[in-house]
Amino acid sequence: MDSIAAAWRIRDFVPGEGLAAGAALGEGEGWIPAEAPGDTYRALIAAGRLEDPYRGRNEAAAAWVRDREWWWHSTLELAPSQPGEKLTLVFDGLDTFADIYLDGALLGQAGNMFRSWRFDLSDVAPGAHALAICFHPTAAMVAGAPLPAWSSFTDRISRSRRTLMRKAQFGWGWDWGPDLPTIGIWQPVHVERRRSAVVRSVNFSTLSIDDGTAQVTAEAELSGSAEVVFELIDPDGVTVASATRHGSGGVAMTVPDAKLWWTADLGGQPLYTLVARIEGAPEHRTRVGIRTIAIDQSPDPDEPGTTFFRFVLNGVPIFAKGSCWVPASSFVGAIPDTAYRDLLARAVEANMNMIRVWGGGIYEPDLFYDECDRLGLLVWQDFMFACAPYPDNDPAFVENVRAEVAEQVARLRHRACLALWCGNNENQAIQFFDDYVKGVQTPLAGLSFYDELIPAILGQLDPVTPYWPSSPWGGPTPNSMRGGDVHNWTVWHGIPLVPDADPVGAYETAPEGVAFTRYAEDMARFVSEFGLQGAPDIGTLRRWMAPEDMVLGSEGFLERIKDVADKASAMMAPVTGAPATLEQFVDFTMMAQAEGLKFGIEHYRRRKPHCSGALIWQHNDCWPCVSWSLIDYDGVAKASFYSTMRAFAPVMASFRRDGDAAELWITNDGLTPVHGEVVVALVRLDGGAAWRKTVSADVAANASACIWRGTVIDTPDHVLTVRSPDGLFPDNRLLLAPIKALALTDPGLRVTGEQVDGELRLTITADRYALAVRLRSDEADLRFDDNHFDLAGGERRTIIVIRTGGGAVSPDSVEVTSWNERYPV
Repeated sequence: MDSIAAAWRIRDFVPGEGLAAGAALGEGEGWIPAEAPGDTYRALIAAGRLEDPYRGRNEAAAAWVRDREWWWHSTLELAPSQPGEKLTLVFDGLDTFADIYLDGALLGQAGNMFRSWRFDLSDVAPGAHALAICFHPTAAMVAGAPLPAWSSFTDRISRSRRTLMRKAQFGWGWDWGPDLPTIGIWQPVHVERRRSAVVRSVNFSTLSIDDGTAQVTAEAELSGSAEVVFELIDPDGVTVASATRHGSGGVAMTVPDAKLWWTADLGGQPLYTLVARIEGAPEHRTRVGIRTIAIDQSPDPDEPGTTFFRFVLNGVPIFAKGSCWVPASSFVGAIPDTAYRDLLARAVEANMNMIRVWGGGIYEPDLFYDECDRLGLLVWQDFMFACAPYPDNDPAFVENVRAEVAEQVARLRHRACLALWCGNNENQAIQFFDDYVKGVQTPLAGLSFYDELIPAILGQLDPVTPYWPSSPWGGPTPNSMRGGDVHNWTVWHGIPLVPDADPVGAYETAPEGVAFTRYAEDMARFVSEFGLQGAPDIGTLRRWMAPEDMVLGSEGFLERIKDVADKASAMMAPVTGAPATLEQFVDFTMMAQAEGLKFGIEHYRRRKPHCSGALIWQHNDCWPCVSWSLIDYDGVAKASFYSTMRAFAPVMASFRRDGDAAELWITNDGLTPVHGEVVVALVRLDGGAAWRKTVSADVAANASACIWRGTVIDTPDHVLTVRSPDGLFPDNRLLLAPIKALALTDPGLRVTGEQVDGELRLTITADRYALAVRLRSDEADLRFDDNHFDLAGGERRTIIVIRTGGGAVSPDSVEVTSWNERYPV
């Protein structure tokens, strides 16, 4: 059996000096252990040569790593070959410019992080061989090439020249990520043996579903010419369809009594097994789902001049509830499987049905899509182009992109979770806004990728899955509310809204210009980015920052904020006021973020079906920082995670305020009508209620409707609440004054706890209104089934606390407080 050691050795040199020093044969001193897949930074940290860039102020001290030449060395053991057998050395991912050596001789080169590289070993003798890879400094490899012309962004990319290489763009720094461009073997390495044609990739598409019978196609791409037998096996292990063809291509099959794949909020996720067999070759088994997916862009009859932008799953228009995914670590080759499973499971826990893989990161590994298939999460998949021009006039670059796109489409096209291919993130929109300000029209470098190259490849390899040229896109101009999808950065960044074709208003920085209440002005059809910053848990900051930097305004803390730090002041001002300590900054930004996302989601969902999607920026973090994420790098959920979970519930009750009028809306994403009674109350913060009303709720399936109207006035003494005695939806409320002005009193919280089967169950009771009851722990692996919720006087709530991976939870490890107690009037 062939083998390549997972434990490699690495060593650095002045660029150009490694080969003469015998690095291709692993000679010399100074080698340190590393793992493949893995990461150079992590290997240096483990060897004591580098302080962890995530800790303290160490990010800048790691800058030298990118400028060195890095050699990775291992031993390749080849077993004897059989007659006619072809051997291929396959690198699934090399980051990024690499020379590959076998026994000191150059075997080949690589120059794209996002594609595999294959090298023929058929003439190599069996036995042990020295395998070495030389990784060149990436910026140096493109130092002489001209940058595409795009004035406002050329300066931002000039040092790294990131657009001239096919490498994760965020690694050079973003407004939430550190400047840590990676190097090394970041995907598996293996030897492929074959004596006949093999299945390279498969596709599976559902063409139609009629009265329970599905018409599907199965397709195989072969390495040669052979007869392929397809077999489709249902979740119970029963073969339900089969077909045969010769050579690459597809076959049609009929599946009776088809078990449909749905998102987690609408149904189950039955997965079939598609088997493709070639005589003399290992069979190819792939998990697939039967479902149709399309985008409805028909005219909206209720809002003339606009078009829908809504995903239609199995014939049902859905509201896409989700968030945008960034790489789970800057060190993309060393992300543990547990991080993927935890973060995606928590997306479903937050009632999401879609994840958008953002175009400045990476095409995620198979495990990511396995989990989305299993969990019922649709995937909006960007191609890896983001916020910059790209040289589509360079033939070598174009061919590199062509190979990348073809490989990634072939790898992912069969996925049940795959809902959309998207050409890039924000490239057309940034060009539009830049030109608008200057009064010019500039050709977009890279446009031919999104308008020609990618659509052509999809037309050949995946003509069924919808394609969208960019995000945002649609309508008369990018980011128009008249059609397509929108990125709402009016709130937070102060970018003008685009109601029709042109931006309206100026760039805003004052609190009133970036207040989250401005989400109410957004009449977009689908919002694929919106969000506000929130600090991570205070325990996360303590784990990663130096004690002396745990002060508001310290240099070490400001290094954790990659956007303009003062923007948070405008966000907090109308909600909580300004913080005086770092602990208050954490609480105040978390509260403002939670309230802002709640407001935005409620607004977008009430507009259903005229708005059909809300994807939050962003789901997760790549390092411990202040960002827009719902879950911080250590896995601790922010207050916004829980407000999102409630606002994304399948049935949501929300209040809409218009002056002294208040409306209660019920939004039902389910496939059956909602019937029941709800209780609306004007609750006194010091206990009791000024009045209560019972209201009937009758809302059609997949609809949103106003069920009550009343009169309210601004007051710091009361809050308007709604609850369902039957548990149709999570409790909700409308604050009648800013949080900083509420007349909160001691809530009289009482907490009792019991341990049951490894769970800690905490029952919390309030005598008077308790705002934002918070359960927190310094143990980052604790998970709460709810948190950061309100309790009215006399109410109680039982919260279940577990430890990821199992293990008992001590009551002493959890602190329970409310906003009232932390910030008394």
